Amino acid sequence: MIENQILNEILAAAPAFLLIAVRALAMIEVAPLLNSESIPQVAKISLAGFAAYASFSSALVSDWVIAPFGLSFVFLVIGEAIIGIIIGFFLALVFAAFSTAGQFFSLQMGFGASETFDPLSQIENPLLGQYLNIVAMLIFVTIDGFRELFLGGFLRSLQSINVMSLVAGREHIVTMVMAGLSRLFLDAIIISMPILGSLFLVSLSTGLISKAAPQINILSEGFPISITVAFLLIYTALPFMTEAFSRVIGSGFETLYTLYIRIGQRIVEGGVM
Repeated sequence: MIENQILNEILAAAPAFLLIAVRALAMIEVAPLLNSESIPQVAKISLAGFAAYASFSSALVSDWVIAPFGLSFVFLVIGEAIIGIIIGFFLALVFAAFSTAGQFFSLQMGFGASETFDPLSQIENPLLGQYLNIVAMLIFVTIDGFRELFLGGFLRSLQSINVMSLVAGREHIVTMVMAGLSRLFLDAIIISMPILGSLFLVSLSTGLISKAAPQINILSEGFPISITVAFLLIYTALPFMTEAFSRVIGSGFETLYTLYIRIGQRIVEGGVM
């Protein structure tokens, strides 16, 4: 009985439901953790359908009026997919800072050639980059990141952005993406600087020792020292790094909310509906 009622609600406004589901699926396919190939595609589609129904059932979008299926509807589907990709891509930029931080000091500590395939980021990543990605994933789950992603990121985007406002506010989106790329390297440097700076001092010290005592084979002794110092620093600094990870993820969502506010103001000022 309940299943028939849900199906009737979806069929009564199929175009609006399909547009919302396309946005949700595009976001899931790009967003970190959810875009992993280890997650079955059926599960991703089911999650997108559930998110679309939960959003469609609210009073926010239940009164949408969509033109019948046609060429204009195809452009609306493409636009909704682009909006979902933008949301997921910006969150991917936030998570890329963690793997980039691991890449910064992996070479310095002697793990530069230890790149393996990372199933979370879907790229070749050093071991330290994968480790920081796993830590970031656990922090993301701990701070209710998925709730923020679907309630604050997806549902709030339905209130603020549509295809017409996407075109009207494209300069805000370009600015956000460029700022996200700049912020990526800044956050990666901030996270990795304590370890990177300490390893630089270790390399400088071993270089001075090799000059003072050339008979010492500093090349064979330097790598174990760098690896030991790096692991001790990671162990010591991990509580502070987790706090930094939480701030980086939180600032990423805040930047996304700021984009929604700016586009919403642009809609009011320009009269875009």
